[in-house]
Formats: sequence, C-alpha cells, structure tokens
Amino acid sequence: MGKWYEEADFYHIYPLGLLGAPRRNEGGEVVHRLRTLTEEWIPWMKEMRFDAVYIGPLFESVGHGYETTDYKLVDRRLGDNEDFKEFVAKSHEAGIRVVVDGVFNHTGREFFAFKDIQEKNWDSPYKNWYKGVNFGGNNCYNDGFSYESWRGCTELVNLNPWEGAVREYLLGVIDFWIEEFDIDGIRLDCADCLELSFLEEMRRRTEAKKQDFWLMGEVIHGDYSRYIGDGTRLIHSVTNYELHKGLYSGHNDHNYFEIAHTIRREFDQGGGLYRGMTLYSFVDNHDVNRICSKLNVKGHLKPVHALLYFLPGIPSIYYGSEFGIEGRTDQGGDDALRPAIDLEQMKEKNPHPELTEWIKTLGGIRKAHLDACAGGAYRELLLTNRQYAFARIGEKETLVVAVNNDEGAAAPVSFPVPGDGIYEDLLTKEKAAAQGGRISLELEPCGCRILIHTRDR
Repeated sequence: MGKWYEEADFYHIYPLGLLGAPRRNEGGEVVHRLRTLTEEWIPWMKEMRFDAVYIGPLFESVGHGYETTDYKLVDRRLGDNEDFKEFVAKSHEAGIRVVVDGVFNHTGREFFAFKDIQEKNWDSPYKNWYKGVNFGGNNCYNDGFSYESWRGCTELVNLNPWEGAVREYLLGVIDFWIEEFDIDGIRLDCADCLELSFLEEMRRRTEAKKQDFWLMGEVIHGDYSRYIGDGTRLIHSVTNYELHKGLYSGHNDHNYFEIAHTIRREFDQGGGLYRGMTLYSFVDNHDVNRICSKLNVKGHLKPVHALLYFLPGIPSIYYGSEFGIEGRTDQGGDDALRPAIDLEQMKEKNPHPELTEWIKTLGGIRKAHLDACAGGAYRELLLTNRQYAFARIGEKETLVVAVNNDEGAAAPVSFPVPGDGIYEDLLTKEKAAAQGGRISLELEPCGCRILIHTRDR
C-alpha cells in the first residue's frame, strides 16, 4: 500500500461560503455553523467515496479568511475550537483525513504583531516580523509607515520569513493544530511565496509530530519540482494548475493533444519533469470558475472527470461541483465561486444527478483498483484530436481508459494495449479480447470506457 495521501480522493470545502457565514467578521457571539458539516457533510463525503477533505480557511479573520487575525482560534462565524475538534474526530471515524489551509505568507492587519507595530512603531518588538516596514513612509490606511503586501492587497501584510521569531511562531501554530485538532495535513496558501528553507523546517517539524503528515502547496506557475524536489526535503505535493487548464480547454477546443502533451511533459517515464512525483489535480476550486461554467459542452463533464480520476495525480472535487453547479468570477467575483449550499435541498433539486452518480462511480473504481490508479505507470495508447486512450499499469493489474470529446459517436477505434487477454469493462461488465497486443472499442458521444486487465487471469 502507498501513502494515504497518494491514494486519497479529496473533497475541497470553503467553509465560510458553504455554511453561509457573513462576509465580514463583526465580532460578537460564536455561531456554531461547523456542526452542520459534522452532521450532514461528513456522511455525504463518505457516501460519495471521498477519503480526505481539504477545508479552509478556518481561523479567525476579518473577511474572506486569508487575512488571519488569530491562528489558534476557529473563526467565530464558523464555530469554536471544540466544533472543529469534533469535525476532525468524526471525519476520522468515517475514514476521512483532514487537511487545513495554512496561510503563512501574510496576516491580516488585525493580527496582534501588526497592531503592536501600529501602536508602538520603532519600539515594537515585532517591527521585523513583516517585510518592508518603513517608518519613513505611509500607506492608504495612514498608519504612518509602509509595508509590503501580497500582490498589492494592503489588507494582506507579508510576513518576514527570515525573522527567526516569525518562523518559530508559525511552526508553533502547526504544532498546536496537530496537538489540538489532530489534523492530517496542511495546504500551504501561496506556497510559491514561501522560502524553501522554511518549507524544509516545516517538513522536519511536522514529520516529527506525525510521521505521515502531508504538506501540499498552492503553486500556480513555474517549476513544481522546485517545491517537491527529491521528495524527501521539501513538501509532498503541489497544485497542478497546468493540468487544470488542459482538462477544460482540451475539451472546449476538441484537442486531446493539449492534455496528452501536458501529461507527457509532466510524467513521461523517459523524461517527464515530475515523474515519480504526485501532484494535486482539480478541475475547479475556490479561485477559478466552476467546471460546469467553463465547459462549452456539458456532456464533456463525463470525460473530464474520468481524466481527473485516472490520469496521474491526486483527484479533488470542489464542494457543489459534484452537482454541476455553476459559478463565474465575472458574475459576482469570488463570492460566485463560494456559495452557501443546503445539502438536502441540493440533493432534492440536483441539476445534474448523472454527474453526481458518475463521480461516485469513479471514486469506487479508483478505490477498488489502487494498484493501477494510484501507483501505476502511465502509458499513452491512442491520441487524436477527439479520442484519447491511456493505460495505468500497476504490479498486478492494468487499467485502460478511453475518452471521446466528440458530440457524435466514434467509429470503433483500435489501439495497442499492454497485454493480450480479456479486458473487462468496469461500467458495463462486458468483456473485450485483446489480440496481437491490440483492442477495438466503440465510444459513445462524449463517452468513456474504463477497462481492467488482471495479469494473473
């Protein structure tokens, strides 16, 4: 068996949105919205065959959650620390690991260290906690000093990772999260802004606390291997934005060459940049438009998700997208991507019940065939603009996936497979014989075939 995070199917929750929390934290009483996640959404995740959840941001902030006020206090709009402890415990009982957002590149302006600088200026012991603090300058809040912020968003004040006290404070926060909540991993917000030496320290610290603790970084551009390197010193995985782009545009353009080229570039056994590494795959998240809004042809939801689950990587579904809900930033900003959902109402009025069932089916297949799906080598078998087939070759079995982005049926396609013998269609239970190292399949419009070949038969 491999590591849990390499075999997991993730569900991604943005809790402030899902639970309908107010956009601004005005203080006041704690509202125990997290209990809804514990009571309703854990059973749903289990039913949908997810075995890990990435949830965040969670901790006290003034707005969207990434302008942290207190790293050790659950946001009062969501509940309290006891609510989150209960969520983690119940998730673990259901066989679901819990990964939280770690926002360590910046804090909000209400964070204690920044407020101390506002009050004491040069006399503050925290004046070196942030980048670019200049008491000869000013800012739009008229604090009497200037500072660096994340991408010019002045409410997000960049921490100084070279200040030892900052690093030790943040590592202490991680210790607290593991000890207090028993979390299983952290998704590092803006990981491409964090110093590599800090990531190394974090890896050592977390493995000392919990040997199978997982660190995954948000990295949008550049060389992913810079952060996961040889797999032993830095973090374990990063977000695969390159594949994310290909998965929708390769269908919109009826161009499977884009997706296949991405996979060759990343994972080809003869020279892929990230061969032997495991990246975090997704078709949408809290920062990008919903997959159902990005696809020109809704029928492509079926092959898109088959590729998400069976191409190399760790698949993740963003809450609500299993129902095919829509959302675009040009129709409401980030809030349009982060709506409140009443689970029972959504299930009753599901706009795409066939998609919900398809994702559940894909999760079941992946779990039943982890030898091939999680650990198997990738081999391209067929590639045209509109049809694409590949194998995942494990130690004991081979999974073959063929997809069609044409809105019409594909004539029977013949392509080579790794071995002769019987291949069983996991969807229809039909059997197809491979002869002379080739197999012939029919593909429905926007269709998908998933076949298994067990070598000891």
